[in-house]
Amino acid sequence: MVGQEFGHREGPAPAQLHYASAPSGSEDSGPRFTAVGAEVPPGVLREAERLLGYEPPPDSPQQPDAEQLKRFPTVFGFSELADGGRLLSRSVCTGTDWAGGPVSFHTHAVLLPAGTRLPDGVLPISTWESPRWAESAPPDGGPDPVGRVEPSGLLRKEALVPFAVSRAGRLAAFFADLRAVAADPRAGQIVVVEHDSADVARWIALACTVLPREQAHRLTFTTYARDPRQARQQLVGALPSSEPVADDERYRVHNCTGRQPSGPVADTWAEVCARIWRAGRPDLFHNDPEDLGPLVVSALVAGIDLRTDARAAAASWAAEQLDALPDEGLTALVAGLCGGPVPHLGSRSATLPGEAEQVALAALLARLDGRVTAAVSAPLAARVLASAVLAHGPVPVLRAGSLTARAHDDLARDLAPSLRAGIADTHEPAVGRPLALLRAADLLDVDCQDQLPELAERLARELVGASATSLSDGDTKPSPEPTGRRAGGEPPAVGCPPALLDAVHTHPGLRVALFGSLDTLAVAEPASVAGVLKGSGLPLDLQQSGFPHLRMCVAPAGSQDRLDRFHGLLRTAGVSPLADPSVLRTALRLTWPGGELPNGREASLLLKELGSDTHRAAGTRESLIEAALSASPEDRDIPALATDLLRCFTTELGPGRRSALRLLEFTGVLGTGNEGEEWVGRALSLKADAAEPVPDTVVERVFEALAWRLLEGTAPENELYSLARSAEPRLLAAYERAGRSDRVGERLRTEPAYAAARFCDWSAFPGTYQAWDETRTALLAKVLRPVVRAMSGKDQDEVEAALDRAGRGKLDAYRAWNRPGALGRLAGRLSGRGRRAEQPGA
Repeated sequence: MVGQEFGHREGPAPAQLHYASAPSGSEDSGPRFTAVGAEVPPGVLREAERLLGYEPPPDSPQQPDAEQLKRFPTVFGFSELADGGRLLSRSVCTGTDWAGGPVSFHTHAVLLPAGTRLPDGVLPISTWESPRWAESAPPDGGPDPVGRVEPSGLLRKEALVPFAVSRAGRLAAFFADLRAVAADPRAGQIVVVEHDSADVARWIALACTVLPREQAHRLTFTTYARDPRQARQQLVGALPSSEPVADDERYRVHNCTGRQPSGPVADTWAEVCARIWRAGRPDLFHNDPEDLGPLVVSALVAGIDLRTDARAAAASWAAEQLDALPDEGLTALVAGLCGGPVPHLGSRSATLPGEAEQVALAALLARLDGRVTAAVSAPLAARVLASAVLAHGPVPVLRAGSLTARAHDDLARDLAPSLRAGIADTHEPAVGRPLALLRAADLLDVDCQDQLPELAERLARELVGASATSLSDGDTKPSPEPTGRRAGGEPPAVGCPPALLDAVHTHPGLRVALFGSLDTLAVAEPASVAGVLKGSGLPLDLQQSGFPHLRMCVAPAGSQDRLDRFHGLLRTAGVSPLADPSVLRTALRLTWPGGELPNGREASLLLKELGSDTHRAAGTRESLIEAALSASPEDRDIPALATDLLRCFTTELGPGRRSALRLLEFTGVLGTGNEGEEWVGRALSLKADAAEPVPDTVVERVFEALAWRLLEGTAPENELYSLARSAEPRLLAAYERAGRSDRVGERLRTEPAYAAARFCDWSAFPGTYQAWDETRTALLAKVLRPVVRAMSGKDQDEVEAALDRAGRGKLDAYRAWNRPGALGRLAGRLSGRGRRAEQPGA
């Protein structure tokens, strides 16, 4: 209690002072020191005069009788002096003089030099109404130092507890302000308004019990001030008639004569202190009361009901100090934390713990479970689990031995509806809370087998991602068209959440359902599923068979050769494409993901190995056709693929694709014995007759093949004429590109006959169409002329000889086209070709 001893600091005994109003009839009517110990410095007296006076309440009677004098407030103060010392004083009203003048008073004070305390280390407030206080000065005028101070019996537990209970609604707010003011002198002052100064003393006593002992010794106070604004103490008492300070933000006013405060106090420590006092257990403050952890633990062990934030603090502190707690203390703490019935659906009135308490209790259980017997931990495990299920808290991971048989059965009965509802809650990520609730349901043997398919489907979709599948609700058939890669490329491989992997290992029913859902997603979007799940650690080896598409998705990459990889995936599936054609589609899309397509050789082998019927059933026919139609001209195996496709899918090909494939097939026979005649006309006719636009890649390939065929040797005149009169800009552009190529340039420089043939071609059919004239004149000027001018005389002779054999004025046309200027003739003479001086030199 407040009168108990504390560590005594060595030092001289405190000196005494007596200060009183002037006696009746004296010349000096002002108050004066009537007795002062020899140890009191003169400077202290001047400062003490401002602290030791007495002002009666404004509403006090002018000439009080004896009973009225007893009701005058006692000014009991503890003040700090400028030199660091403290002054403990008691001022009482002693009456008025015979003429009804100013109130008479007497003040008895004790001076505590800096660094000293009262004898025996008693708290200053504990000396309230001590018999040591005098109401008159000693006769000899020289008081001795105080060697001992008897505490007052008024402030013991049996007196303070009823007072605290009577002020129960005000305690927490008072303690919260007390801690703020004691910690920071700039936080203002506390003003307590009571009808009786003795009640203010009781407030001060309550304050000193909850503060750390050092702060309690340093707390300054006064039980009464007529004007609290003139008081210097940290805690100031006032009467309802005192000067009001309610509107001044410097003061924290607690008017105990008015209405009770409303609303909870946020300060957990203050709220706990209030509950301890209301429970009549001030003995719990024997340690450092400001250390919240031990305080709330002591309160719980004592059976005091605490608010949820305080319970959270107790659980957190216990989890940190678990190794230092004795077994009996730990058992009592768990009993305190788990006091009252476990909340369940049948008890809607049960108070559920707050979020912070749920987290703290779960953390304590995680450290406690398995280290103590189930009889000790089971109440905590049951409360944590019930709170998690009913209040959306973190679901604990409990062992089979965490609960007693009775707790297991009670929880299973009470939580089964909430567990099932939580597992089916689509507002929660399935891999989070619903999965944790399924684990809890398994622990409690709550049957949730009928919920596994839906939960597994949600888990699968969350793993793969909502955009990884194009399946509509209830539709598990694969789309016949290939799908493209996600934006940004194939998603990186990621691991499965540990909670899901654990559930897959421990829950066979969920495992089978999850693998089935993932297998269905893999049919629709194998590349996306593979990108997410490859390397995820899914234990497919726990299932000896089934799930072929999922198995292919998580298989290692294997060989760099795509056909080898394709065959490896089919072996991984464990199902023949003849028996289940869909595995062919999955293997194909995994080998060529993200819109990639096989090249001509690969597509031909796939078609020949598996047959058209299998590709038709698997829906991969379109991939093979698309591979042919979109291939680049460099892929020389495409014409043969087109022939195979025309043969295998005769009835399925529409007119547009049939024409495109026939064009591709046609490019394969050019330059062979089967090319026939009218190449240009046939190609243009096939393109024109197509019911749909022919893909640009096909047109590019056909026109390029025609251009090279016309430039290979001596082109038939009718083919060249068809080219000239076609006026097809893309065909003419392909012809010009081929003519400007290095391949043609090399032949022009090394084969005079080839140069002569190209002159014949590029000078033929002038004026047929402007587009042809632009093409041929560009080739003559930009390609042939530089080559001819660089030719040796021998090569020039061979060119002219070839043109002479061609007849029809070709030689004359060539000479006219190749007629040199003056510089050309000079170069000819210098080169020794005077016989053909009209020809240009090298």
